[in-house]
Amino acid sequence: MTEFLFSQQVLAWFDKHGRKNLPWQQNKTRYSVWISEIMLQQTQVKTVIPYFEAFMARFPNVVALADAPVDEVLHMWTGLGYYARARNLHKAAVMVKQQHGGDIPNTFEQVLELPGIGRSTAAAILSLADNQPYVILDGNVKRVLARYFAVDGWPGNKKIEDKMWAMAQSLAPTDRHGDYTQVMMDLGATLCTRSKPKCEACPVSSHCLAFVQGRQVELPHKKPKQAIPTKQTYMLIPMYQGSVLLKKRPATGIWGGLWGFVEADEETLETMLLNIACADIPRQSMEAFRHTFSHFHLEISPILLPLSHPPTQSVQEDTVMWYNIAQRSEVGLAAPTVKILKQIQTDYL
Repeated sequence: MTEFLFSQQVLAWFDKHGRKNLPWQQNKTRYSVWISEIMLQQTQVKTVIPYFEAFMARFPNVVALADAPVDEVLHMWTGLGYYARARNLHKAAVMVKQQHGGDIPNTFEQVLELPGIGRSTAAAILSLADNQPYVILDGNVKRVLARYFAVDGWPGNKKIEDKMWAMAQSLAPTDRHGDYTQVMMDLGATLCTRSKPKCEACPVSSHCLAFVQGRQVELPHKKPKQAIPTKQTYMLIPMYQGSVLLKKRPATGIWGGLWGFVEADEETLETMLLNIACADIPRQSMEAFRHTFSHFHLEISPILLPLSHPPTQSVQEDTVMWYNIAQRSEVGLAAPTVKILKQIQTDYL
């Protein structure tokens, strides 16, 4: 199949079956496409939709996002995970306001300079919003190409990824660049899925090498497995009159900039407990649970400390707060923090 015929056939399929009613596809701008593309990284469409709608209602343009406190941005992101995405969105919005007068630039090089935006995301923004001639290479597109060209090896490998960029470019049409970007994502999301691909409905299956060779399930090859280490932490939860003590985490690292509980390990646990509460304060061990990151498991053991009066030691007001569980302040919370708060509200209040 020629490159021209490939793009013709997938675009014809898009006209009949492609997704056209998603919230970020209505009244498209570089800003709305940018927000949706960042949210959709590592996150399913059905999960993103309510977050996108709420986010756009609160921050309808770049300036509104740039002017908002980062705590509020993280609060609006709570539950989506991968919080570096939200921090980078805010940083990029500030940069756009200061350096580009509040308008997201329309050149690839300038968009690529913004924090949190890589080659594929920059291409998606400009092709979807402005119909510029750029191709993308997100997870969905990698899967389509790995099967269509029967690519051996893990697509995350740099050499293989470089080859796939060339493959993506070779199939690109001479017009309808935005629709082509969308259909390549749609094919991966709705037909060329990870498991049980719907090859019988695919417009290019007859020329797909994986289909011809019967290797659809095998490809793309998975990332080579590596042992994931397990770490242990204790989360200490002083509680006073329906409020719990939260501490703001450093801006970088895991859960950067979010609010959470004071943590301790086996060696520092007793010292930390005594610093927070007197020795005679009852300690209630809550149900332990596991939170998994991409590179390690974290075993979390929450310890509730019901206080008869708040701690007397001085604290910096900008890094420590009493969080009213019933009223809920608008700050960014990591998923384990939310889980523990719900458990406290259900079992201890």
